[in-house]
Amino acid sequence: MSRILIVEDETIIRAALRRLLEKNDFNVDDAASVDEATSRFKLDDFNLIISDLRLPGAPGTDLISLAKSVPVLIMTSYASLRSAVDAMKLGAVDYIAKPFDHDEMLLSVRKIIENNTTNGTQAPRVESDNGSTDQTQIFGSCSSMQELAKRITKVARTNATVLIQGESGTGKELAARSIHEQSTRAHIPMISVNCAAIPESLIESELFGHEKGAFTGANTGRSGLLEAADGGTLFLDEIGELPLEAQARLLRFLQEGEIRRVGSVHSKKVDVRLIAATHRNLKELAKQNNFREDLYYRLYVMELRIPPLRERGSDILEIADKMLANACQRMNTAESHFSHEARQAMRTYRWPGNVRELENAIERAVILAEGTVITLEDLGLDIPKTSLDELETQFAARTPEPDLSLSTEEQANLSLDDYFQRFVIENQDKLSETELAKKLGVSRKCLWERRQKLGIPRKARK
Repeated sequence: MSRILIVEDETIIRAALRRLLEKNDFNVDDAASVDEATSRFKLDDFNLIISDLRLPGAPGTDLISLAKSVPVLIMTSYASLRSAVDAMKLGAVDYIAKPFDHDEMLLSVRKIIENNTTNGTQAPRVESDNGSTDQTQIFGSCSSMQELAKRITKVARTNATVLIQGESGTGKELAARSIHEQSTRAHIPMISVNCAAIPESLIESELFGHEKGAFTGANTGRSGLLEAADGGTLFLDEIGELPLEAQARLLRFLQEGEIRRVGSVHSKKVDVRLIAATHRNLKELAKQNNFREDLYYRLYVMELRIPPLRERGSDILEIADKMLANACQRMNTAESHFSHEARQAMRTYRWPGNVRELENAIERAVILAEGTVITLEDLGLDIPKTSLDELETQFAARTPEPDLSLSTEEQANLSLDDYFQRFVIENQDKLSETELAKKLGVSRKCLWERRQKLGIPRKARK
């Protein structure tokens, strides 16, 4: 069981974080200051130290050198994000903003522990397909994901601005991290900012910095995240939420390669590779005057689209199996597998939360499962029973014409999806969609939905 030390002076936050980690099978100790942590505990006995940035006495960053090979995760408020970046330069493995999301905290903790390097000072890495540990993995065998991986490799070699589009939970930040890790800037940590999570009144100051007296409360001058990312990569997630004033400043940076702090009359050159991501339609927002059209075209140098999980066909089950194995290993439970009903449900479900929702459902299922079989009830997916049985009922009502190219035994061994896919592919050239649906005993709507789920494109009509 992994051992974690929490160093946080606010009792409520310390207690809440301890409960969260203990509930997820971590062995947890806590302290209210750096002095208490070093006097009560031997720091190298821990797998991870989570510390607030601002503590009574010494700051949390002092633990980085004191802990030596043990990774230190810094917690900070958005008002001091710039200080968190400085902490990463001192050797912190990562930072997380307060108030933190429970799922985000658990994900960060697990990634750091699972991928901690021997010196404990490098950013966490995820094992790649080729077995190395220096690249984030883009997992998926469907054609759209394979094409995405190729594009990432190509664009990573350049300094081009990249716009990543995809629904929430599809893995836009993973794609951005993969681009950064394959680039010549990989030796500098990538800085990630969620534009939707920072108050509108602070976003310009956080990105571009400010001078002393620039606004009420600006008691000292401070550099921004673009300045801190000089020589590296800045990832702006949910860029569609960026206020128009900040968009104008960002446009100048992209055009001129320079920034100007809020309240300053002087500009400064910076070398930053920008990667932006959004789940919104920026072109449509531009038509509605909610996003600058000139900024949109500046961002649109290279577009990467990450497909939603429901469009990835058999990837769903491959990813689910991989996540299940990881979850069982992480929670020290016996190796498990999905029931047939659970597997069918995962293929049928629309996954509005995409890969993030799938991961959460599997983790919950591992916790709730009575044995080694993960059932549909364990997954807790909101799927009406009728939708699961719709195809089976419709196929039972009518028997499609037999496929004479297969033996009786081979036809018996075909699953419903296998039969459907083979029948459609082999007959769509000679039958219309209406005729195909009639032969299969389903509605045209059902035929269309199954095409989408199984990734069967329609043949273009000549």
